[in-house]
Amino acid sequence: MTDDYRQTIKTLALDEETFIRLTLKGPIKGRDIPWRRIVVRPVLVKGERHLQFSYFDERKDITKNYRGGEAESKLNEALALPFSLIQFKSTGENLQVQITKDGKPIFHRSKPASGKQQPDLSHDHAKALPLPTGKPDAFLQTLGIMNAQGQIRPGMHDKFAQINEFLKLLEHTGELRSFDKTPINILDCGSGSSYLSFAVYHYLNDVLGIPTNLVGIDVNESLVEKSNANVTKLGFSQVCFRKSAIIDYVPDAPPDIVLALHACNTATDEALAQGIRWNSRLILSVPCCHHDLNEQLGTTEPFKPVFQHGILKERMADILTDAFRAQILRIMGYKTDVVEFVSSEHTNRNLMIRAVKRGEPGDARLVEEYNALKSFWGATPYLGKLVTLPNTP
Repeated sequence: MTDDYRQTIKTLALDEETFIRLTLKGPIKGRDIPWRRIVVRPVLVKGERHLQFSYFDERKDITKNYRGGEAESKLNEALALPFSLIQFKSTGENLQVQITKDGKPIFHRSKPASGKQQPDLSHDHAKALPLPTGKPDAFLQTLGIMNAQGQIRPGMHDKFAQINEFLKLLEHTGELRSFDKTPINILDCGSGSSYLSFAVYHYLNDVLGIPTNLVGIDVNESLVEKSNANVTKLGFSQVCFRKSAIIDYVPDAPPDIVLALHACNTATDEALAQGIRWNSRLILSVPCCHHDLNEQLGTTEPFKPVFQHGILKERMADILTDAFRAQILRIMGYKTDVVEFVSSEHTNRNLMIRAVKRGEPGDARLVEEYNALKSFWGATPYLGKLVTLPNTP
């Protein structure tokens, strides 16, 4: 099998003007690799540009800096390993390469969601994190993510990274410090294991000093009980979890922030619909599985060749479902973007829908675009059935 894709990635990673980050992870089925994940990024050490290689396995992580020919050699070694997924970020694009079990590369290219990206050349990357390493944090210690010295425990680096990325995506809305009331009320819909919602509460209430209330709801009673036990363990006085379906829940006070993190199928739509009805200021959703729209697709020309393959139809339905969701939020007065988010161990979905209330519903151009999308695909998104949209049939 040709090694062209490796040369492509190597060339991009050695471009000092544009390279931001390279992540290699997951072995090709049936192949063994010494590392679970390798992350490469540029850093400045004593004023000189190096490539920093971070190697992760289940027990430890090792970080080393290289420059010149040594950096190129280490890059060759990393790319030679049989990883199944390569993710590359540059100032102008995101590139993902999936490697099939027979070694075939499949390329996916996209533009950055928030415009041109810039590399972070700081050597001590932890300083930029909402919850940094090297500083003992009682919350992270209680969850078993951090030890008493402020170091991340073996096997917990992915969860630590996911928590910090989620908090950064929340911070980047620019809304957290502009609320004109406290406490801020947060509702987590389909709370599950709830460690991300705990992290949001801890960050706002304990780190930023913003009084916050958090309620989590889930239909799984055992998860609700487990989360409430963690509330006691963490000593979070303004946090509770309740058993309830999302669509049936009536909050004590309208939530300012609605979270829906990996809520399955139409549960995500229910959370978005509730957030719209409550006029919530921020809605952050990380969708999980998509089934409802998938069942409506299949006859649209000229896409029949696509729909002959179940996995391609599924991915098409994923994209359309989230595109419909984002458009409906825009129609209802929310500034909405769809950004990349680190997936959890439970799902490979890596998109976040992030919506900030900005105006009144009913922009005629947005409604026209929505109606045209519905008409072309001959499909009605589930969220469109839950929310009364202005000027739509």
